[in-house]
Amino acid sequence: MKHAFPRPELRETLIAGLARLPGAADVDPEPLLDYLQLLHRWNRAYNLSAVREPGEMVYRHLLDSLSVLPYLQGESLLDVGSGPGLPGIPLALARPSLEVVLLDSNGKKTRFMTQAALELGLKQVTVVHARVQEYRPQRKFATIISRAYTRLDAFVEQVSGLLEPRGQLLAMKGRFDPATEAPDLPADTLEVIPLHVPGVDAVRTLVRLHPKPLAGKARQA
Repeated sequence: MKHAFPRPELRETLIAGLARLPGAADVDPEPLLDYLQLLHRWNRAYNLSAVREPGEMVYRHLLDSLSVLPYLQGESLLDVGSGPGLPGIPLALARPSLEVVLLDSNGKKTRFMTQAALELGLKQVTVVHARVQEYRPQRKFATIISRAYTRLDAFVEQVSGLLEPRGQLLAMKGRFDPATEAPDLPADTLEVIPLHVPGVDAVRTLVRLHPKPLAGKARQA
C-alpha cells in the first residue's frame, strides 16, 4: 500500500535519530510514533501536512521539532501557528512537565491536535483555535516558539505581549537573513543557532530572541 506505516522500520530510524540529537537520546520513541501514526492517518483525509511519506515525517516532523530541545527554558510553551502540532506535540511528549499551548487559526488542524492530545494522554497540552492577534491568555509564557510561521519581525510584533518578562522567543527557520526578516531589530537581541537535524539536508536555523530589548522596542512601536 502506498505510504503504509511500517512502524518497526520507523522505530529504528527514530531511535537512531534521537541518539544523534542533543538532549534527545533518552526520549521514549513510542509516543512519538503513536503521534506520527495518527498524523499519517488523518493526513490522508484532511491534508494536514505536505509531507506524506512516513519515513520523511520522522526526519522532517519529529526530529526537526526535537532539535530545539536544548534551547527550551521555563515550564510553559506557546506554539504559534502549530499546524498539526509541530513542534509543540513532540516537545510535549519529550518534556512531560512542560505546559504547552498549541495555537492555530485553522479549524481542521486544531481538531486534529485536540484529538491527538486526547489519544496521547497529553493532559498538559491545551489547544486553542484562534488567530494570535486575538489570543488573550490568562498568563504569559516562558517560551514562545514558531516553526516556518512568518517573517521574524511580524512574529515579534504579534507575540511580544504574550511573553514573560524573562522569557524568550524561538523562531525555527530555514535560511535566515536578518537584513530581510528583521531589519529594525537590534542585532544584539538575536542569537542565530544552526540546527543539525539527522536526515535533513536543508539548512535549519533557530533564531533566539532575548526579551528585554525586544519588549522595549515593542512598546516604542
